[in-house]
This record gives sequence, structure tokens and C-alpha cells, in this order.
Amino acid sequence: MLNLILYSDQIFPDCSAIDRRLVELLKAQGTGNRLAYVASGPEPDRYFFTNAQSYYDRSDLDLPLFFDLDEPHAEEEIAALFACDAIHLAGGHTGEFLERLKRGGMLERLRNWALAGGILVGVSAGAILMAPTIATDALFVGRKPEDITDGDALDLVQFEFFPHLSDDAAYLPALLRYSMHTARPIVACNDSDGIVVTGGRVECVGNPLWIYGGAVLAAGEIELDGLSVAHGL
Repeated sequence: MLNLILYSDQIFPDCSAIDRRLVELLKAQGTGNRLAYVASGPEPDRYFFTNAQSYYDRSDLDLPLFFDLDEPHAEEEIAALFACDAIHLAGGHTGEFLERLKRGGMLERLRNWALAGGILVGVSAGAILMAPTIATDALFVGRKPEDITDGDALDLVQFEFFPHLSDDAAYLPALLRYSMHTARPIVACNDSDGIVVTGGRVECVGNPLWIYGGAVLAAGEIELDGLSVAHGL
């Protein structure tokens, strides 16, 4: 059973509804409130890690473990990562994050952990990675998503994810164009929106847009194999 939280960004208190769902999932698991932080790239000053610690502290969640994909790790350290109650995939450069996960042999291990019910939290780049492909990230680097052929990612959900929708008026037309080239729906979120996948359903928190076949559709018009879509949470 999947337990996934996809944030466009973490802005307190705008994302408090998403935060509450994370706390509820952790309580339902009944194991604890310890999260691990997987950095998307070099973080020598741990600035973003420290910010994430402060963010989670507001919800009485503990973020003690920092995991650097560029460093070699003994099996005990990897075991400690997967022993946490949830794993946070940080924001950053999505393509470089994906390459680091692949080089470290962590992509498949994270996927298997999530498929076994581990709570996986993604913010921006970390959320994009939960899709079958990171193609939507192309818009942040001046490319077209439809031209991306090497973006295979965690493949945990049946849709593609796009954060920070309101940052540029050109994003929505580009996503509508791309939706004519992919068979999967795209979820586009502003920074107060998010997606929660749990209990066999996809929960829309805030007002994410579902884009499919060149149009913006209502959540009820989206069909996902084995998953229901609930809007307005």
C-alpha cells in the first residue's frame, strides 16, 4: 500500500493541510515521528536540511538523519535510513538528483521501500521523482518535456507531477501541449497545493490542476488504474 506525500513547496502555514495528512499517516503507521532527509545535491552547510528541520518541528516531527548521496555509505547507514518512519526527498535540481540516486544504487531501494508501505515525502524535485518520468522538469531548464527520453524515475504513481505552476504564465500552455504527447495525466500544483496517495486513493489538497489530452479536467474526470481521485481536501 502506497503512502506518498507530494508537496510543490513547503511554506508554513500555507501547506498546513498537507502537513496534517503527513502527521495522520505517521500516527496510522504507529511507529514514530522520525524522518530522514535525502539531499538532492551537495549541501556542505546543510542550510536546506536545517530549514526542513525547523519546518517539521512545527508539526512535532523529528528530522535527525541527513543522507548525502555523494558519500559512500556502509550498510548500517543505509539500514538506518530505511528504519526511519518517513523519508523526505528534498527539492533541488531534479535531473542531478535522479542521477545521484542511480549512481548510489538507491533508486530501486527507495522504490521497493515505498511499495512496501514506507511513507515517502517529496518536495518539488523530490515529488517529481515519484512519477514514471521527470519529463515535466524540462520546463525549469528551458527544454520541452516531450523531448525527454531518459527521465525514468521512481515510477510510483500513474501521473506526472509539476510544482510551482504559478511562477511563470508560460508553464500551463507548455503543460497543455505536453499532455498531447503523454498518455499519463499531469498534476500541476501551486506552492500551497499537494497530493497525498494512501489507502488506494489520490487526495488533492488545495487546488491542483489535472491536465490530460490538451485540457484541464476536473479530478472526477481522471481515471487511474486501481486508484480513486478525491478533490477538495
